[in-house]
Amino acid sequence: MKAVLLDGSPTADVTGARVRGALEARLRERGWQVEPVLLRERNIGACAGDFYCWVRTPGVCNVDDDNRAIAAQLAACDLVVYLTPVTFGGYSSALKRMVDHQIQNVLPFFSTVDGETHHQPRYRDAPGLLVLGWADAPDPQTESVFRHLAWRNAINFHARRCAAEVVLGDQSDDRLAESAQAWLDDLELGRSFEPDELPGDAVTCLGSTEIRRALLLIGSPRTRKSTSNTLGGQLYAQLATRGVEVETVYLHTVVRSPARMRELFDAVDSADLVTLAFPVYVDSLPAPVIEVLERVATHRRGRTGRTQLFTAIANCGFPETRQTETALAICRAFALQAGFEWAGSLALGGGEAVGGAPLTGGKTARIRKSLENAAEALAQGRAIPDPARDLMARSLIPHWAYRLTGTLRWRRSAARYGVRKLQRGRPYAPDTTEVRASHSA
Repeated sequence: MKAVLLDGSPTADVTGARVRGALEARLRERGWQVEPVLLRERNIGACAGDFYCWVRTPGVCNVDDDNRAIAAQLAACDLVVYLTPVTFGGYSSALKRMVDHQIQNVLPFFSTVDGETHHQPRYRDAPGLLVLGWADAPDPQTESVFRHLAWRNAINFHARRCAAEVVLGDQSDDRLAESAQAWLDDLELGRSFEPDELPGDAVTCLGSTEIRRALLLIGSPRTRKSTSNTLGGQLYAQLATRGVEVETVYLHTVVRSPARMRELFDAVDSADLVTLAFPVYVDSLPAPVIEVLERVATHRRGRTGRTQLFTAIANCGFPETRQTETALAICRAFALQAGFEWAGSLALGGGEAVGGAPLTGGKTARIRKSLENAAEALAQGRAIPDPARDLMARSLIPHWAYRLTGTLRWRRSAARYGVRKLQRGRPYAPDTTEVRASHSA
């Protein structure tokens, strides 16, 4: 049996090294072949969100770097292990960068799991999933978010079995060894993993902040052509009509530039309101967005002083807005850790139906109304009201119709690239006969 350990720890992370060491030792004792992957030492670019791995080179990412070799390892193993410091209740940006690339190992076509829309598996036998996080001190809320994220990932990657746990840095080596035994026992015995309930989206904003300057952060790699930009831009246009000075920053354009990051820190610090608009990537935020939030949180550590508000707008490819809840819980945890007051969120399901186009016509009337209601409240320093959230959350089209039209769209896109018959291919399958058969189907 083969286990691939995706290690998302930063340099000199002592706890991460101890957790990995304890788990590796127990796996080898049980006869597992262990393949550790230290992600910070690998060349892995950010997922571009272009879906070429579904419609142009089926099953293979368009970015030719280490992500392809790692995806091949994951397709051929029996157990995938995520190792990460708990980051706002989610994964580190180093781990998330590779998690985002795992969509090449599923199909664009849809299945229904417990009434929710998900993607079909590309490979016949999905590996088990073990998700281990560590923290310096107990934090029940972020630990709940972390386990919920692991549960969500297990559904979307069709894991045969899943376990998730958070350990503390002060645990002894003996205790870590015992824990490693228990994690593997749970997986081998098929004990069911029940997700924790997500913390509520209760706002901390009391409505006493004067909003003069607002900063919009766009978290989509498509930048100005994205649904995130359409939604955030409409909200901020409404704020501007109410006398608020607004600014927009596209996070994917600043994350690799020290000078632009310093400018971003200054813009964040001077804003009365910061809004993050982003697409949901694998139940969380895109990896470059997490990296920016990590840096912002470090920059603002221990900050006190005037009140600043933070809000988020999530759009999800799936039609059910409840599939944005984990990502938004991560946003809320970031806001509190970075010294902001949380002023609520908006969530849109089936965001591809907007597709970055302007919000015109009857189909988007309730989205425009939602953003108008949100802007009215935020301009007065109040949290996003529930009616605005409810309007945004309404489905654009029936879920069955979304799945049908989505399937047709994926097929048409693949046909344009001449790979329609290869769309269900399994390029990383160990059996080359199976690969040839799948490409000729």
